[in-house]
Amino acid sequence: MPSSRIPGFYKMSVHERIEKISEFAELTEEEKKMLLEKGLPLEIADRMIENVIGTFELPFGIATNFLIDGKDYLIPMAIEEASVVAAASNAAKMAREGGGFTTDYSGNLMIGQIQVVGLKDPYSAKFEVLRNREEIIKLANEQDPILVNLGGGCKDIEARIIESIKGKMLVVHLIVDVKDAMGANAVNTMAEAVAPLIEDITGGRVYLRIISNLAVYRLARARAVFKKDAIGGEDVVEGIMNAYAFAEADPFRCATHNKGIMNGISAVVIATGNDFRAVEAGAHSYAALRGYKPLTTYEVNKDGDLVGTIELPIAVGTIGGATKVNPLAQLSLKILGINTAEELARVMAAVGLAQNFAALRALATEGIQRGHMELHARNIAIMAGASKDEVDQVVEEMLKAGKIRMDVAKEIIERLRS
Repeated sequence: MPSSRIPGFYKMSVHERIEKISEFAELTEEEKKMLLEKGLPLEIADRMIENVIGTFELPFGIATNFLIDGKDYLIPMAIEEASVVAAASNAAKMAREGGGFTTDYSGNLMIGQIQVVGLKDPYSAKFEVLRNREEIIKLANEQDPILVNLGGGCKDIEARIIESIKGKMLVVHLIVDVKDAMGANAVNTMAEAVAPLIEDITGGRVYLRIISNLAVYRLARARAVFKKDAIGGEDVVEGIMNAYAFAEADPFRCATHNKGIMNGISAVVIATGNDFRAVEAGAHSYAALRGYKPLTTYEVNKDGDLVGTIELPIAVGTIGGATKVNPLAQLSLKILGINTAEELARVMAAVGLAQNFAALRALATEGIQRGHMELHARNIAIMAGASKDEVDQVVEEMLKAGKIRMDVAKEIIERLRS
């Protein structure tokens, strides 16, 4: 298996990068051509959503250096924000010094919620639901025999009484193993099917029957040891610990801390054709279970090295939906070398930890703006009309002057050409 450690990858031309990716993932000529042209044909887009007028593209990049559970990965990322791909790659390079990332996964269980109202005796209704759990599970599983034959299906029932502005409600949870799918269609179908039975059992009225994106039984975890000498020494370790302590104590800081995690994860979710809104919702709601807290933790081991961990729900699939329909999503999975939802979630957790570490290290050292501004300056130079041969010099002069503006870029271009 080739290594994801590709020195100088960022210096290569687009064509050279594609050749490197092709060697790593054994891409066909057609797949290489897809990367250079529109990956999503208009006729497919027109079948995916309503009222299509075109496609909207995002930059599609590769994060290098990832060693996860002893396996090398190149990470496809679709994102518009500057420095994210570079930051993830750099963090993964540093993590390699400590053995890379190790991961864990709790399973592919999703929750389908059924809301029951109008109950005079909600606790008795809860008792009856649990007493009849086998009948409910049987009916749910009749809706998807293929999933059941694959080892999935409804595995258990939960029942909760909640207080609301409309009084007490009974909420029934179907716990469904969705295997390698994200699971929304299967779970929602089961919830719809068992609703009449639950009404008969409880004597109440069912309203909502829908999946929950707070996937507490579908947790992905990752851990990495960042050697102090590899990341800049004891002062950097101390700075990162102070940054983490800030996020742990203050929800205003924590919101941006967790957003940085999702920069990495959502970019991979989008690249693989999964529902980034569902993953974002699950992550932030999970962070709020104990009062809004960071999804990562950091501590210092006996050797003075920084140890980072992450835990969050990641409900993604490798079958069904846009993952199967969008050719670029399929190509992303091929580059990753992934077939299962579990492995995809593990990889995403590692990317989230890498992204967060990179952000904290930047904040604790030169500040987050340095990398951002260099890439921002490059965008400004291109917008101002700099040619490929002029861009680097325009960027260098803007950064040296500390003025990243369109008018400054145009002045530099004009001077270079005169």
